[in-house]
Amino acid sequence: MSELMDFGYQGKAAVITGSSKGIGRETAEQMVKLGAKVMLVARGEEALKEAAEELREFGDVDYIAQDITESGAGEKIVKAVIEKYGRLDVLVNNAGSSFAKNFEDVELADWEEDIDLKVMAAVKMAKAALPYLKKQGGAILNLTAVMGKTPQPNSLPTTVSRSAGLALTKAMSKDLGQYGVRVNAVCIGLIRSDQIEKRWQKQSPELSWEEFSASKADNIPLGRIGDTSEAANVITFLCSDLASYVSGTAVNIDGGSGHAW
Repeated sequence: MSELMDFGYQGKAAVITGSSKGIGRETAEQMVKLGAKVMLVARGEEALKEAAEELREFGDVDYIAQDITESGAGEKIVKAVIEKYGRLDVLVNNAGSSFAKNFEDVELADWEEDIDLKVMAAVKMAKAALPYLKKQGGAILNLTAVMGKTPQPNSLPTTVSRSAGLALTKAMSKDLGQYGVRVNAVCIGLIRSDQIEKRWQKQSPELSWEEFSASKADNIPLGRIGDTSEAANVITFLCSDLASYVSGTAVNIDGGSGHAW
């Protein structure tokens, strides 16, 4: 991110779920470097503590270990943010999973768990945050997946949950715009992650990351797996003042691999 541009994060407070690692952590780092105060949220306290200690090099960071699917989790998290920072300007609903199977193999409990994590947890977080976001016109960013726009075989229940996240984003943007609250989504494609790195080390340790990335990118026009920083760049922009007239949109971060706008 360019230091010559004012993203408007100075003095603002953000909460990012699923932020002990990956895209969430990278987004937190970018926002902190731009002046935001950030509350990290995830289930594992050890990883959260480590991430927070590393990010405090750049600014004001705190954390709360919390399963966001638990009853009252949204209120507990938002209360912690307000007690710590006195305000809330940005909510990034990043927590999720990549659970995907054939329709016949998905149990009813799998459906409930996936929708609870990827849809209802985002709803609960937004409901808890909204009274504070309305005070100065904040931003909500929902992470979804490219397959939510164009579901593929063996992609359930995650593509249904992600499609619901897209509809939620659009509908919320219509309802909350009157308060100056912007709601957007990003649709993630193949992005470097712990899971992919483990596959690299197991399958092709003789290859450099760049070589392995290219070998797995047959259906990606840009010819490689994306980096977490590239996803965080877009998220950080959409939540910033530079995107002050952007709401209700879903941006693909997929190297061109998606089949829908």
